[in-house]
Amino acid sequence: MPGATLFLSDLHLSAERPRATQAFYDFLEGPAATADAVYILGDLFEYWAGDDDLADTFNAQVAQRMSRLAASVPLHVMHGNRDFLLARRFARTAGILPLADPAVVDLYGVRTLLTHGDRLCTQDVRYQLFRRVVRNAVVQGAFMHLPLARRKRIIGGARRMSEDEKDTKQMAIMDVTPQAVEDAFRRHGCTRMIHGHTHRPARHEHRVGGRVCERWVLSDWYQNGQYLRVTRERWTSVEIAFDPA
Repeated sequence: MPGATLFLSDLHLSAERPRATQAFYDFLEGPAATADAVYILGDLFEYWAGDDDLADTFNAQVAQRMSRLAASVPLHVMHGNRDFLLARRFARTAGILPLADPAVVDLYGVRTLLTHGDRLCTQDVRYQLFRRVVRNAVVQGAFMHLPLARRKRIIGGARRMSEDEKDTKQMAIMDVTPQAVEDAFRRHGCTRMIHGHTHRPARHEHRVGGRVCERWVLSDWYQNGQYLRVTRERWTSVEIAFDPA
């Protein structure tokens, strides 16, 4: 069987979603176990309040399961907009290889751009401002000095506000903008791109500088799972049905 590299994103794992969690464990022990490499492009967790939350049984179990795969298969993890506080302790515990956003990889001879995707949603001006603030090292340092319980309350409030805003924002604002996508292709000299974040799985074509470029959007794992399987010959979206409740 030819080598394959697997990509997934937006799992949003939490103790309240056991079917998604079990599907992820099955993925780690199944398709991922024979892969050349695995890439998780952000939002592995529903939220992450800091690496001191590894004391939580659920979080510790996820990290342990990931470390089993990472012992034999390179497991790359990128920050998303929900888990950008994942840090060194988690990386050591889970055995992962932290991945910058954006990142360019040689994928079986094809220069490919990897990103979570939120930075491409440039029409959502309020979110982009929020993103710049919370990714600031000084802001993060001050936040991490707060007690864990308080951090969780703050994150919970921010998540509720975000969900409320989704009801009033136009759908186009929450999607990527074509100009941002084309600029990214040009800036990084790539002909293919893989990202998540928007929860709108699809394959898109863009004509950039006279070249046809492909953009693959990964699915979330709310209703069922999905990953992108890439070989030298083919790119295939693979669905994972969750076990019945």
